[in-house]
Amino acid sequence: MNSLSARRKASSGKAIVYIVLFYGVFAVSIPILWMLSTSLKTMVEIMSSRVNIIPGNATIQAYLSIWKNYDMFLWLKNSLIVVVFSTLCALFFSTLAGYGSSRFRFRGKGTFLSFLLVTQMFPAIMLLIPYYKVLQTIHLINRLSGLVVVYTSFSIPLLTWMMMGYFETIPKELDEAALIDGCSRLRTFFQIILPLTLPGLISATIYAFIHGWNEYMFALILISNDSLKTLPVGIAQMNGFYKIEWNELMAASIVSSIPLLLIFLFLQRYFVSSLTAGAVKQ
Repeated sequence: MNSLSARRKASSGKAIVYIVLFYGVFAVSIPILWMLSTSLKTMVEIMSSRVNIIPGNATIQAYLSIWKNYDMFLWLKNSLIVVVFSTLCALFFSTLAGYGSSRFRFRGKGTFLSFLLVTQMFPAIMLLIPYYKVLQTIHLINRLSGLVVVYTSFSIPLLTWMMMGYFETIPKELDEAALIDGCSRLRTFFQIILPLTLPGLISATIYAFIHGWNEYMFALILISNDSLKTLPVGIAQMNGFYKIEWNELMAASIVSSIPLLLIFLFLQRYFVSSLTAGAVKQ
């Protein structure tokens, strides 16, 4: 009898959890569904007094127009260049820093790691003027390489902590065995330890990619050349002086979301496994 009541309580608890999750997913999906619906409507239907979630006369004209009337290909190319290079640079430095922090004891280690966390406490707007002055000094204003430097510096602190937590799940005996066999520290890191951290690397890649792909403020301030605009800046400037083509704006937003959706769809299991790595002390 007690086991039966326990099962009923467990079943009711699961039901409540599923109901809460369902409503949570529904609430999060409403803006996405509304954006998709608007992108398939004509401007006449959008401006009408009737509110329809399902388009009356669905059309893909907005998706065709954004490639014809705007520099979507150029914006996509600029965003990909900046995000790919900044992600690779951030991964290189953060993996080395995370490995060193997990394997070595050195003076100031705690201060260094705390400093990395403290850098995440400040709002980005506070760092805008310092970044601008630094990039102006080294002549990287209005260049994609300047954005690469900024995005890399933004990603390194958290990525270092993520990779350090993952490196700590790998036994140090592997390093010791490789050193005994004659491997150098760098060879041990690149050929033995780093391949074992694939889930952590993918998780860090996802974070750095999403951060750079969605960043708007620094791309707007540091880039003034129209041929160097990134995708978020380009989409934001699709607003006209006298009217806003909402269907085209939503279509461009849907297109910009596709890479992020694909990344999460295929790599989310690595993302979750890396976030939980190091949660249990070995």
